[in-house]
Amino acid sequence: MLVHNASQLITLTTKPQRGSDLGTLNIIGNGAVLCRDGKIAAIGTSDDLRGAYPDEPALNAGGLVVMPGFVDPHTHLIWSGDRAAEFELRLQGKSYLEILAAGGGILSTVRATRIAPLRKLIEEARPRLQSMFKNGTTTAEAKTGYGLRSATELRILQAIIALDNEGPIELAMTFLGAHAIAPEFKSQPDRYTDLICDTMLPLLVEWWPQHAGNRPLPFVDVFCETGAFDLEQTRQILETAQSLGFPLKIHADEFDSLGGTRLAVELGAVSADHLVATSERDIAALAASDTVGIALPCTPFGLGEAHYTPTQAILEAGGLLAIATDLNPGTAWCESMQFAIALACRYLHLTPAQAIAAATINAAAAIGRAGSIGSLDIGKQADLLVLSVPDYRHLGYRFGTNLVQTVIKKGTVYPV
Repeated sequence: MLVHNASQLITLTTKPQRGSDLGTLNIIGNGAVLCRDGKIAAIGTSDDLRGAYPDEPALNAGGLVVMPGFVDPHTHLIWSGDRAAEFELRLQGKSYLEILAAGGGILSTVRATRIAPLRKLIEEARPRLQSMFKNGTTTAEAKTGYGLRSATELRILQAIIALDNEGPIELAMTFLGAHAIAPEFKSQPDRYTDLICDTMLPLLVEWWPQHAGNRPLPFVDVFCETGAFDLEQTRQILETAQSLGFPLKIHADEFDSLGGTRLAVELGAVSADHLVATSERDIAALAASDTVGIALPCTPFGLGEAHYTPTQAILEAGGLLAIATDLNPGTAWCESMQFAIALACRYLHLTPAQAIAAATINAAAAIGRAGSIGSLDIGKQADLLVLSVPDYRHLGYRFGTNLVQTVIKKGTVYPV
């Protein structure tokens, strides 16, 4: 199939964009892209490609923007129930950590998720996933973390695998058994840390090939934060995971700077996420590494907080920056990367071009997939969007509406 007559064909760059290079879109005017066998076979102007492939089935983009599909590199896709009552408490002045200490927050969702059978977890997550896809996300990361015990964490992984098998959206998988201290170990966090290291992770190594086919091992993530896992507990979990062959991620610096970002860099984690309270020292370490800093602007927005990721400092230092929705039931029930882009332009002070690159090629790097998705390059997957606008700057400028007209996943067309 030849997709042609794009007002702006946004190709981006093959590799992630660092520091001041963020926002390099490499636009081809009146562009076209040839898709074959689910991959990109040729890129150029519409005149050149229509001349070279005159008999190819064609999709006329109608003078609209064509770009890579969004990659959402941080979501908590699978949960049961909701936390609408908690939202009301926050409006009355209760902080996130106060609600967590009182047994709410993550622990509230844990209680609901633990009793939900696999079928219910899949049925509740599927509409969220469909909404993500309609809003242009063609690949997303999905975490466990609302089980906090082996049986439920594995059931959540089963749900993620089942939804990945359904498609069309692809899921990168993350084990987040260290999302919070399990309620059974509320006063014994070190014992729960030991349980993750001595039981959960070895069990996952055995379980994975029997249930996940030939998929690579999932990422292992830890919520390194006041009220969750301290730096030494985080190190213990991540070093154990690494010794077992798992790639690493980390939640760090959402509320306090505990050194989690530097630890992520030290251990070669693929990403460090949140990064609101990140120190200058940690920003420098991040910038000197290939670890991607993931900003989650929907989260402080959802919490009504004034502080966001210091993205300009990260870029000025030469770091790699991505953005994500942080889709979750407590702080950011948002399936739209378009809205994350709009927030990034306003509160992270990114240009629309920078936000687009952070939501595509850099986001792909944040899940270890920049070699196959995130930009329009020959040999990469044919994951494309046709927007309903003729200029890419409408992304970020507009919000609260869906600007995606058509999603193309592995060369298959899905009208929105």
